[in-house]
Amino acid sequence: MVSARQKACLAAMGVDVWLRRTPETDDVTPPRTRRASAASEAKPPQAETAPARRATAAVLPSVQPLLDWETLATRVSACTACELHQGRTQTVFGTGNRNAEWLIIGEAPGAEEDKRGEPFVGRAGQLLTSMLGALGLPRPQVYIANILKCRPPSNRDPKPDEVAFCEQYLFNQIALLNPRIILAVGRIAAQNLLKTQTPIGKLRGHRHAFGGQEIPVVVTYHPAYLLRSPGEKRRAWEDLLFARQVFESLPPR
Repeated sequence: MVSARQKACLAAMGVDVWLRRTPETDDVTPPRTRRASAASEAKPPQAETAPARRATAAVLPSVQPLLDWETLATRVSACTACELHQGRTQTVFGTGNRNAEWLIIGEAPGAEEDKRGEPFVGRAGQLLTSMLGALGLPRPQVYIANILKCRPPSNRDPKPDEVAFCEQYLFNQIALLNPRIILAVGRIAAQNLLKTQTPIGKLRGHRHAFGGQEIPVVVTYHPAYLLRSPGEKRRAWEDLLFARQVFESLPPR
């Protein structure tokens, strides 16, 4: 059953809890991904139906030296490795529970994030908070980070060299956090994390693996995209249900 709190969060996402919609054929959704109504939370997509996919190159490198949280945050705040430092207000390191089992990875800071120094704090961040709440994950229980720590000009896509410079920081965060599952939100986050050019529509609905520890990765749409395309919110909800099922299938840490 969907709790009252989850109903409120789903309503904030724009997902009707009680209305069943007729499944539609869509060539973007992987054929083996079972469509689910938000009203049928008891029947989320089955984890065993999604073939495990291992990222061909996403092997967590040996972070040398492995910095502690405070030292790493200081290193990030002083970073001038790429041109992005020239236009930033401040770096956006990451936020949340440093003992979290869930790691949410987005693309890069936007204008509001650059101003406040925290990821996902604008309208997209409010939607992400609602999405997590609908899943029964209060935002303080997860950790949220981005592929990039500085805002790209005009919110353009990250350049390969910018991603390469920032990867060491993200990998260090992953090593410190040791999450049980990673939720990659958006095409940029998913493709850079999994080292693939596969479209996000084909990455959704599958359990991927990251690094030598094969941390499960589930891909969904970026909240900013959902704000522009509210009709896709139901698919995002399906992705969240799938992520929760993958998480519940994992052995205890």
